[in-house]
Amino acid sequence: MEKSRGFGTSYRNTMHGKKILVLPFVFTLCLAGLTSIGPVRQNPRVFWAFLGVSSVLLGWNVLLALTLAGRNLKLDVVPRKQHYVQACAQGLVLLYWGWHWPPVYQFGYFLLAQLLFAYAFDMLLCWTRRDTYGIGFGPFPVIFSINLFLWFKPDWFFLQFVMVALGFAAKDLIRWNKDGRRAHIFNPSSFPLAVFSLVLLATGSSDITWGKEIANTQFYPPHMYLVLFLIGLPGQYFFGVTLMTMSAVVSTYVFGVVYFASTGIYFFYDSYIPIAVFLGMHLLFTDPSTSPRTELGRILFGVLYGLSTILLYQVLGSLGMPTFYDKLLQVPLLNLSIKGIDRVARSRIFAALDPAALGRTVAPLRRHLAFISLWAIVFAGMSAVQGVGDDHPGQWVPVWRQACQDGRAYACPYLADLELGFCSQGSGWACNEAGLMHIALSRSGEDLRRLDPEGAADPLKRGCELGFPTACRNLNTLTGETGNFASAPPTLEDYPIILRGSKGELRERDPAALYVLACREGWPDTCNRTQAALKP
Repeated sequence: MEKSRGFGTSYRNTMHGKKILVLPFVFTLCLAGLTSIGPVRQNPRVFWAFLGVSSVLLGWNVLLALTLAGRNLKLDVVPRKQHYVQACAQGLVLLYWGWHWPPVYQFGYFLLAQLLFAYAFDMLLCWTRRDTYGIGFGPFPVIFSINLFLWFKPDWFFLQFVMVALGFAAKDLIRWNKDGRRAHIFNPSSFPLAVFSLVLLATGSSDITWGKEIANTQFYPPHMYLVLFLIGLPGQYFFGVTLMTMSAVVSTYVFGVVYFASTGIYFFYDSYIPIAVFLGMHLLFTDPSTSPRTELGRILFGVLYGLSTILLYQVLGSLGMPTFYDKLLQVPLLNLSIKGIDRVARSRIFAALDPAALGRTVAPLRRHLAFISLWAIVFAGMSAVQGVGDDHPGQWVPVWRQACQDGRAYACPYLADLELGFCSQGSGWACNEAGLMHIALSRSGEDLRRLDPEGAADPLKRGCELGFPTACRNLNTLTGETGNFASAPPTLEDYPIILRGSKGELRERDPAALYVLACREGWPDTCNRTQAALKP
C-alpha cells in the first residue's frame, strides 16, 4: 500500500490479472438489470436505451478479453479526496433540491444507470489503451455535475449515455503537458455539457431536455444561495478554489448593480445572479485540475466566467434562444486558456498583485482559510442587501408592472411572460392581464412574439374558463362585440399563485397572511385589506 499523487492523501492497493475484467462485466450486468425496474420497463425507448448500451459494453468487454494476449491488466484502488469531497457536495445539492422538487428523486434510477455506465465505460476505455486503471470515486462528481445542469427526457435518454461517454473519452484522450506531467485539458463534466448545448442550440432541440425546468426549480428550496455557499466551503478549503468562486460572483453582482442603476431593471430579471449560475460558480467551473494554478490566475478565471455568463445570456436572449446554457458553453474555452492566464499572472507586471505573494510563508490551508473568511464577509454583505437570497424584488409582479408603466426597456415583454406563466398555473387574474399585455404589445410592436392581437384570445379564454369574469368580457370585446378592455384586481384564489415569485408552490391560504405577503411585495390596496382581514 502506497500513497498516490493527487489532492489530499489517498492510498493505492494494486490488483492485477485477467480476472479483473469481471469488474466492468458486473457494472454492465447491473445496468442491464435496471431494465426490470418499472420506470425503465414501462417506456420502450428507455428500455432499449438501457439494453442497447449494456450490449455495447458487454461486446466491448468480450472483445477486450479475447485480445489480451501478453498483457497483464492492473487495478489501482485510489480514493482521491478531490473526487469524494466534490461528490459529497454535489450529492447534498441533489438531495436538498429533490426534497423540494420531487422529479429529482424520481430520476434516481437514471442517475444510478449513468454511474454504472460511467464505471464500466471508463474501465474498458482505459484497459483498451493501457494496462492500469485507477478506481475510486472519480465517476461520481462527473455524473452528479452533469445531472445538476442537463437531463434528457425519457424518449431521448440514450443521449445521456452518449454525453457521459463523451466526457470520459475527452478526459482520457484530450490531454496536454501541465506543470511537467500529462493531464486532461477539459473538465470531464463541463466539456460534454458544452458540446451538447451547442448541438441542442444549433438544432433547436432544447425541448427534448429538462434544462429549463432544472434551471428554474433549483430556486424552489428555501435559502438555496446560503445552502450552496455552505456546501462549497469544504472544497474551497481543501483545494483553494475560493477566489475563483468569489471573483465570479462579485463580478456578476457588480455588473448587475451597475445595470440596474443605468436602466432601472434587473439584467437577469428575477435575481442579480440566477441560482443555476450561482451553482455553476461553486460546483462546475471550479475543478482544480482544469483551472489556473496561481491565485491571481484563479481570480481572472472567475471574472472571465462571470462576464462570459453575462455575455452569453445577452446573446442567447437576443437571438430568441434558451438562456439556461449561459453557464455551460464557455467552460471548455476557459479550460483552454488556463496556461495563458497563469503566464499573465506570473509576469513581472502582475506578479506583485498575486494574493499568494501576501502569504508565501503561510501554509496553503491557512491561506485557503483566510480567503474563505473574506468570501464569507462578502457573501454576508451581499445577502444583507438582497444581492443573493430568497427575497430579490425582481421576482414580484408589482415591480415589473411599475417598470412597464415607466417605459423601461424589456419590462413589458417580461411582465407579459410572467403573467402568462402564472396563467398556466391557474390564475384567472394573470390570464386576463396576460391577454391585455398581449394586446398592448401588439400595438406598440415592442415584442416581436406578440404582433398579432388575436393571440390574446388564448389567455383570455383560459381566464374565462378559470372563472374570472373580466376575462370573459375582454374575450367578447376582442372577438368583435362592443365594449372596452378592462382590468380587475386579483382575487384571494389568485394570490397563492401570483405571490410565489420564482419560488415553488405557495401553500399559504389564510387571507390575512396572503394580504400581509401581498402588501410586502407591493400589491396596491392590499395593506389596508391586511388590517381588515385581521379583524374578528
